Amino acid sequence: MSVAIDLSTQAFGNVPTIRVALREATGPASTSGVPTRCSICGVREACLTCDLLLEKGGRSGELIVNDHHVGQGGHLYRTGDAFTALYTVRSGFFKTVQTLEVGREQVTGFHMAGDMLGADGIGSEVYGCDAIALEDSHVCVVPYSQIMKLGRYQRELRYRLQRAMSGEIVRKHNIMLLLGTRRTEERLAAFLLNLSERFAARGYSATEFFLRMTRREIASYLGMNDATVSRHFSKFQSDGLISVQNKHVRICDIAGLMRCLNCKTD
Repeated sequence: MSVAIDLSTQAFGNVPTIRVALREATGPASTSGVPTRCSICGVREACLTCDLLLEKGGRSGELIVNDHHVGQGGHLYRTGDAFTALYTVRSGFFKTVQTLEVGREQVTGFHMAGDMLGADGIGSEVYGCDAIALEDSHVCVVPYSQIMKLGRYQRELRYRLQRAMSGEIVRKHNIMLLLGTRRTEERLAAFLLNLSERFAARGYSATEFFLRMTRREIASYLGMNDATVSRHFSKFQSDGLISVQNKHVRICDIAGLMRCLNCKTD
């Protein structure tokens, strides 16, 4: 049977970036009143933190946002840590990981600049996975208690956060569908196309990018083994769909990768 795959961030990528629509009633927002690092930030237009700082209700001064550095291989938070904040990735790349009962690590997501981390802890009040930096990274830390104190905007914020949680449920459902109904070749094609879309949405090249994750981490995320991932990368390259040099990937034929997704499963 043929199963349609939504390649949007909500369906296959990460927790969707949460945006608070507070600008519409007041017109375009000025960047005065936000930290310099926000005014020059490349992901400012997709950032919850900056939306809050730019709102003109007079309460943004109550929000204290800290910049936090996480070195490559370092943890932003660990499974079971008390939920205290949401994080927007300002620069760098993260993976989220859960440890299964057998002790094996399962990669559950890859998160780039503009993505929100930590929303899985809102309901349980503890983080449900480990968030690990794949390279030196910076995040903006938004204390959740401060968000809840933003008075008349609380209802809108809660609505956006609920949407984020709903998007995460949909994402996990679609990943299960992908892993359960698609061949390994199709899974890797969907993964590369999703990265292409997400990089393009942030103003980067849709056809050339650097993979921060290892082949083993990709295999874990897609429910495959390392050798299978490497074999399909080689096949895609020999078919002229992509060009790979170490971790640098160039997509030569996006339409060809899309055709991989239109194949029927066995």
